[in-house]
Amino acid sequence: MRKERIILGIDPGTTVMGYGILKIVDNKPSVVSMGVVELKKYDNHYIKLKKIFDTVVRLCDTYLPDELAIEAPFFGKNVQSMLKLGRAQGVAMAAALSRDLPVFEYAPLKIKMAITGNGRSSKEQVANFLNKYLKIESEPKYLDATDGLAAALCHYFQNQSLKPEKKVNSWKEFMSKNPTRVKK
Repeated sequence: MRKERIILGIDPGTTVMGYGILKIVDNKPSVVSMGVVELKKYDNHYIKLKKIFDTVVRLCDTYLPDELAIEAPFFGKNVQSMLKLGRAQGVAMAAALSRDLPVFEYAPLKIKMAITGNGRSSKEQVANFLNKYLKIESEPKYLDATDGLAAALCHYFQNQSLKPEKKVNSWKEFMSKNPTRVKK
């Protein structure tokens, strides 16, 4: 019997929102779709929130995901930016919940650690790992798309036996302890 599940990953943002759809068949992840919603052309913050809501509902209706994995806002110095990002995340979560999807939230540090073995990895390092691990043909225009995909893959890893047994301190150590997660 083939076990299949679909995970929608979201990197919330009010300028660019990234998303990735990950399909798991027989415990093997593959990319179904990924992309971004460009919101900078809208001046009104509430219109941006509506676009986020509508997009997440459309993604849910199109791909029928089983779960939503979303990146949690990080604490920055700019309170207004933090507030706007929190609203974007909340609207995305509400859209998923309107379609009865369970929501799983992951801190950016946790996502990067799950993907690269280093919680301080750059967006480029995360994208590079995803390109190799998931055999992505072309790199997206915005790294927000791979960040959304990273949230989905992090959720997959968190619910598998593929997690590292012990904390690792470097990419090299991570690769040696997790050879099945590293594609050359």
